[in-house]
Amino acid sequence: MTSTDTTRTTDGRGATGTTGDRRRWFALAIVMTAAFMDLVDVTIVNIAIPSIKRDAGASFSQIQWITAGYALAFAAGLITGGRLGDIHGRKRLFLVGIGGFTLASALCGLAANPEMLVASRILQGAMAALMVPQVLSIVHATFPAHERGKVFGLFGAIVGLGAVSGPLLGALLTQWNLFGLEWRPIFLINLPVGIVGLVLGSRFITESKAPKALKLDLVGVALVTLGLLMLLYPLTRGRELGWPLWGYLSMAGSLVVFAALVAYERRKATRDGSPLIELSLFKVKSFAAGIAVQTVFGVGLGVFFLVWTLYMQIGLGWSALHAGLTGVPFSIAVSTAAGLSVQKLVPRFGRKVLQAGALFMTAGVLLYIWESERYGMSIASWQMALPLVVMGVGMGLIVAPLTDAVLSEVPHEHAGSASGLINTVQQMGNALGLGLVSVVFFGVIDDDLTPPQVGPEFVNAFQCALGWVAAVMATIFLLMFALPKRPAQHLEGATEGGAPVEKRKSELVG
Repeated sequence: MTSTDTTRTTDGRGATGTTGDRRRWFALAIVMTAAFMDLVDVTIVNIAIPSIKRDAGASFSQIQWITAGYALAFAAGLITGGRLGDIHGRKRLFLVGIGGFTLASALCGLAANPEMLVASRILQGAMAALMVPQVLSIVHATFPAHERGKVFGLFGAIVGLGAVSGPLLGALLTQWNLFGLEWRPIFLINLPVGIVGLVLGSRFITESKAPKALKLDLVGVALVTLGLLMLLYPLTRGRELGWPLWGYLSMAGSLVVFAALVAYERRKATRDGSPLIELSLFKVKSFAAGIAVQTVFGVGLGVFFLVWTLYMQIGLGWSALHAGLTGVPFSIAVSTAAGLSVQKLVPRFGRKVLQAGALFMTAGVLLYIWESERYGMSIASWQMALPLVVMGVGMGLIVAPLTDAVLSEVPHEHAGSASGLINTVQQMGNALGLGLVSVVFFGVIDDDLTPPQVGPEFVNAFQCALGWVAAVMATIFLLMFALPKRPAQHLEGATEGGAPVEKRKSELVG
């Protein structure tokens, strides 16, 4: 490499790259492709779930773990993945992550049974946790400050494109049944993309490290993961197993584990100043409320997207392509409202924009329940368009500015830790929501249904689940009163392991 190719982070905020170095644009294309691959992989799986259930013979609890396992592994590893990049090099961890993600995708596509698919999805989520945190860190270490606005604008476009293309791509790949592989191409498509990213990334991405990286808190990660497993596993398997006593004991025990986590993190912060969770942040009212909003919001989204897919494809008997096309108005509404909320609305109206988003989502869900009850099994895609657009507008008003609102009163020196924690709890909330599907959706479906009963039962269960989602959104509206009235638009100079804390970060990771 030439001297212009070897820009390194030397100050913990990231050194700026030289504007004459064209190689950095190749590096940008590579990391953006990897980020897009992760975003699509999250949305592409939901649309193929009925095909996976039919072809692989997966049970409903295994279906939940195919999605929740990824979210759980991703959430548990996000902060650790970022710190490993700071310590050992962001390029190195990115390459390990994308290589592992590609391998896990191959294992998913070649899974011989549902158990192997669940295990491969957990591995895929863990590898994404190594890959995704490095993306913005690499950008920060490679691009000078005056170019980063353009770069983060491109990230926003990638987020929108991923939201629209994921369900459609999943629907097309499933519908085409390439080479008789049914759902498997939704994972195998990652192979050529990942291999190219690995080869080009090793050549064009510049290595960077943080000179004063925090130590790893592996005990904290272990306690978080154990607590979530003790909570989620009984939720997903409880219905199938008849809600055994050990399940209740496990869920109660998870509270003890979380209490132990808090005690350990408090002690670790005093001892060496490198806890996984910076507990002092919760003394900031807006941050504590924001963490609650992010967690509850993740729960609501986790419930909705899974039951929505099951409702359309199993309950109504629609094809994957039909279901994928039905979701297009929602995706477009999210992308459009997200752009407007950040650029036009939040600077003028502040917190009211986020609260309006919660009300829009509540109204859209209630409208969806009404239409589902009125039209029953004969409901058409065009009739779903209105509630989906209303919900999409609401979600767009929330997702883009929420991180800035939560971080606006956080001290500068803790902004990176706070941002990482926000992204983590949103993923944990998503995993919890996916686990709750067995209660709010499958819990109202009778066992041993005859074919004529499947449709009406799934429609009824969908309406029940949406009632819970509406309650979640109303709760979020109330929690938002604790957010600052005028959230800051940016935290300039704040870093997380050398990466800037920007609103695009939460969109990318979340």
